[in-house]
Amino acid sequence: MRILLVEDDDRIAKPLAEDLRHQHYVVDLAYDGIEGWNCSQSIAYDLILLDLMLPKLDGITLCQQLRSSRYTGFVLMLTARDTTTDKVIGLDAGADDYLVKPFELEELAARIRALSRRPVELQQHILRYGKLEINLALHTVTYAETPLNLTPKEYLILECFLRNPAQVFTRSVLLDKLWELDQISGENTIKTHITNLRRKLKAAGSKEVMIETVYGVGYRFVQDIVQDIRTED
Repeated sequence: MRILLVEDDDRIAKPLAEDLRHQHYVVDLAYDGIEGWNCSQSIAYDLILLDLMLPKLDGITLCQQLRSSRYTGFVLMLTARDTTTDKVIGLDAGADDYLVKPFELEELAARIRALSRRPVELQQHILRYGKLEINLALHTVTYAETPLNLTPKEYLILECFLRNPAQVFTRSVLLDKLWELDQISGENTIKTHITNLRRKLKAAGSKEVMIETVYGVGYRFVQDIVQDIRTED
């Protein structure tokens, strides 16, 4: 999941972003409403964490602009305002949820998980093909019950393929989806991660190449595998 955190207080923004990254989310930071709006127009975010009191463009107005521009991801508002009226205004502006500061990181994590379960494609927390299994709640990957020691980016790439098994991903699309704006990476980085994923799957006992190269285009899960991917609650 790719998250945009729009928060002008650095003392809140940086620790919060770091905690979310430890939970295997891709997080971009914006420090005012205009910057948040510009980010939202260039990147497809699954979730926007939005402070209410922002410089240049307040959170309510930004949320309204997002919905007017047909942004279909989730918006979770973070604010010190805790009156019922404030919550109603935020929800009516298009927010999906509302969390009052100060809050516990565990509660925010639970709210994010609850939101992520809403779409049909995210309702299950286990993706499985044959002996390969990804536990989306625990962020673990096993093959034939053997844990795979994946880097965070390898995990995200594999999850991306399993969530969208029929889709061919170019290297540039994978970079856009899984790398943060301030991370400098080239398309050869994707090739390296794909090579390492294939090597680790083979070392765990896989006899087949699960990620195939579509020459001149990109990568996808091999088509005979696609038909057998299952999800479980």
